[in-house]
Amino acid sequence: MSSPLRRKTGFGLALCLSVALGAEAFANPPAAPVELTPFSRSVAGAAGRSELIAQFYAARSYRTLWTGPEDAARREALLTAIAEAPAHGLPVQRYDASALIARFRAARTEADRGRLEVAMTQALLAWAHDLHGGALEPGKVDPGIKRAVKRLDPRSVLTAFEANPVHFLDSLAPRGPDYARLMRARLDLEAAIAAGGWGAEVPGGKLKPGATGPAFLALRDRLMAMGYLGRSTAASYDAEVAAAVRSFQTDHGLSPDGVAGEGTIAALNVAPEARLRSILVALERERWLSIDRGERHVWVNLADFSTRLIDNGKVTFETRSVIGKDSPDQRTPEFSDEMEYMVINPSWHVPRSITTKEYLPLLQRNPNAAGHLKLIDSRGREVSRGAVNFNAYNARNFPFSMRQPPSDGNALGLVKFMFPNQWNIYLHDTPSKSLFDREVRAFSHGCIRLGRPFDFAHALLAAQSEDPEGLFQSHLSSGKESVVRLEKPVPVHLVYFTAWAGPTGRMNYRDDIYGRDGVIFEALSEAGVVPGAVQG
Repeated sequence: MSSPLRRKTGFGLALCLSVALGAEAFANPPAAPVELTPFSRSVAGAAGRSELIAQFYAARSYRTLWTGPEDAARREALLTAIAEAPAHGLPVQRYDASALIARFRAARTEADRGRLEVAMTQALLAWAHDLHGGALEPGKVDPGIKRAVKRLDPRSVLTAFEANPVHFLDSLAPRGPDYARLMRARLDLEAAIAAGGWGAEVPGGKLKPGATGPAFLALRDRLMAMGYLGRSTAASYDAEVAAAVRSFQTDHGLSPDGVAGEGTIAALNVAPEARLRSILVALERERWLSIDRGERHVWVNLADFSTRLIDNGKVTFETRSVIGKDSPDQRTPEFSDEMEYMVINPSWHVPRSITTKEYLPLLQRNPNAAGHLKLIDSRGREVSRGAVNFNAYNARNFPFSMRQPPSDGNALGLVKFMFPNQWNIYLHDTPSKSLFDREVRAFSHGCIRLGRPFDFAHALLAAQSEDPEGLFQSHLSSGKESVVRLEKPVPVHLVYFTAWAGPTGRMNYRDDIYGRDGVIFEALSEAGVVPGAVQG
C-alpha cells in the first residue's frame, strides 16, 4: 500500500541516502568470482546460519543487491519503506533504517560492505514477513487464536523485490480500507496525545439532560476534545450534548440512550494512550487477516458481539450475537473457514465436555435430571436411564452420549449454520432470547448464537433461491431435521477487534472481554513496538 505517511517521517531520507551512498559507494565484485574475495567471504560469514541468504548470494556469484553503485534505487526504496515502521506499529529495531544508514556512512572495507549487504537483505525479509502477515505468530500469543497466517516465501520475496522494488514494497501491507483507516486514526490519536490528551476526566456518577455544574462541564469539554461535540459554551446538558453522548455510546457499543451513566463515563475516561494501544493491536490483527476475505463473507466480531453478512464491501445483514463465556475452556476461538450448509430443526448432540462435566454429576444425583436429553450408546441406540448406574462412571469412562431432539426448546433453536471445523464451533439459533438485550453477551459454551437467525438464513439463501423465505419455511414447518446446502460456500471469519474505523473514519472501540488484546500488546511491546515512536 503506497502510504501517504512518508512525508510524516521527518527523515530527510533522500539527503541521507545521497550523502551515505553517493560517489563513494563501492564497486561490485566480479560477476562470477572463481575465488572468494574479501567481500564474498564477508557475505558468506554474515549470512551465518541463514542457508537461504547464503544460497541466494552464492547463486548470483555474490553480485550485490544493495551496496553497488547501480543499487541506489533498491536501497532508497527499502530504506524509505522501513522508515515507516512506527506508522504501522511494527518493531523498529528489526529493520532500523537509521542504523542501516549509519552503517553505510561508516563502511570502510570490503568486509564492512559484505556485512552491510547481508544486513539489508535481512531487513527486507523481516519487513516483508512482518508487514504482510504480522510481527507475531497468533497461536503463540494466545491459544484461542487459531488463525493460520499466510506467509510469503522468502525466495519469492527476494525475486519479486529485485524485479520491481517499489511495486513489491507497496503491495505488502493489507489492501483493504480498514488498515488505512486505522493508520489515519493512529496519527490522529498521537496528535491528540501530543496536544495534552482529551482534558480532565469526567467525575463518576450519572449525568442526564438538564444537569449542570463541574461534572457536566467536564463531560461537555471531553466530548468536544474527542470530536463528538462542536465548539460549545452550553452551561447545561442540552439536546445537542445528549446527541453527542448518543453518538459516543453507539461508537463504543453502549445503549444509545443519551444519558451519561456509569458505563458511558468509564468509556469516556479511557485515556487516548490506551486507545492507541488498541489501534496498534488492531493493525497487527489486520496483518494476520491479509487474505482474500471473499466478495460475500460472514464477519463475526466477538468483541462487538455481532455477526454481519458482507457483500462487496457493504453490510447487507447484521444481528446481535452471544459468544462464549470468558472462561479458559469456553471462549470462542478466532479462525476463518467456509460455511457449507445449514441444518433446520437440528438435533443437539451435546459435546462430550458438557456431557461429562455438567450433566453426568446431575445424573449421578438424579437419574431423571435433564429429561429433555436422550441417552445414546456407542451404536446410536437410545438407552433407558433406569438401566444405567450413573455412579459407576466418571468423566473418563462414561460410555454414553446425549442428544436433544428437534424442538422449539432445543439448545440450538431451530437452525444452525455449519462451517465444519475441529473446534466444533458454528452459528445457531437459541431459545434464550433475553440475552440479546444485554450489552455484554458472553454466555455460550463457545458457539455463536444469533439474535435473528431466520433472517440470516433468508439472506444466505437469497443467493440461490427466488423465494428464500418460502424455501426455509418449507423445511422448518416439516418439523424434521433437514440439511440445506449452500450452492456456493460462504467464507466465515471469526475475529476479535476492539478497535476499528467506520466508513467515515470515526473510531469504534469495545472492551477486551477475553483479555486477548492485552496479551497481544504485551507481546508487541516485547518485540519492540513503542506507541508513538518516531523513526529518525
